[in-house]
Amino acid sequence: MNGAELFIKCLENEGVEYIFGIPGEENLVFLEALRKSDIQLILTRHEQAAGRMSLSI
Repeated sequence: MNGAELFIKCLENEGVEYIFGIPGEENLVFLEALRKSDIQLILTRHEQAAGRMSLSI
């Protein structure tokens, strides 16, 4: 288990259902761990939009 998988497990234990973000080469390990989980990635076009979306849930 790597750090990304551990982080995703912690998010699942906290009841997180959605993550807002932008995929990229910097977070591929995280995205692979996220792909194997039940948490849904919602793509955004800008970091500020992702931050704003997370406040509205």
